Amino acid sequence: MLSIHSDEHFMKEALKEAETALELNEVPVGAVVVYKKQIIARAHNQVEMLKDATAHAEMLAITSAANTIGSKYLEDCTLYVTLEPCVMCAGASNWSQILKIVFGASDAQRGFHRFENELIHPKCQVTSGVMEFECADLLNKFFGKLRKA
Repeated sequence: MLSIHSDEHFMKEALKEAETALELNEVPVGAVVVYKKQIIARAHNQVEMLKDATAHAEMLAITSAANTIGSKYLEDCTLYVTLEPCVMCAGASNWSQILKIVFGASDAQRGFHRFENELIHPKCQVTSGVMEFECADLLNKFFGKLRKA
């Protein structure tokens, strides 16, 4: 039975955000921030809608979480995201001192792991591959549809 405090549970919530992005013709990436076993922020990519290259799900979720807890530091928070964070988002997680990052699908081209873990905060733990197939499937649907168009 799936615990309501498991990585899979929270990744399912991030996937809901990614599905919203897909419906809006955004790259389907979703993120949630968890603090004390509760979701305090949700976001999905809004790059096209906002015409802002920095409007990644992670960036929006980090900003929302900081506003929710009233601190620029998220040192007791976990970021769940459907796609491995890019360099920009990894940098934002570093500056906000996120405790843990959990992601689904890897991003060999733009993911922060290309630079090892130097971009994230030294105390940050990373878990990858959570619900990887489901996360990658949404991305494949989106980019497959683009290629056909």
